[in-house]
Amino acid sequence: MKKDKIIYWATTGLFSALMFMNAYMYFTAPKMIEGFRHLGFTDFFRKELAIAKIIGAIVLLVPAFPSKIKEWAYAGFGITFIAAALAHYAANDPTTNIVMPLFFLVFLFVSNFYFSKTTNNNHKY
Repeated sequence: MKKDKIIYWATTGLFSALMFMNAYMYFTAPKMIEGFRHLGFTDFFRKELAIAKIIGAIVLLVPAFPSKIKEWAYAGFGITFIAAALAHYAANDPTTNIVMPLFFLVFLFVSNFYFSKTTNNNHKY
């Protein structure tokens, strides 16, 4: 059980740190701003997504949030990463741009799997 908690907190901490950095870049990095425009998204959507990533990362990190809220955060991140990969694919972007959101999705799955194991929140799929 201790190993499971270590894996959970390591993946969740790393994932959340990446989401905080990603959100910061959405607000400040000209390359990210141009990337959103290239994909056909508005500046409003970019800012909205950055705020959602900050809120989602906080929800995953703070133990006081109920499990159901955390599950919604996991689902929101999952939808976001799949949509990002599809948007890059539709824009005929390089393979690395398509695969990067799926890389984040792997971290998300590992975090969610160990969240369920450590909280006895096991789902039967």
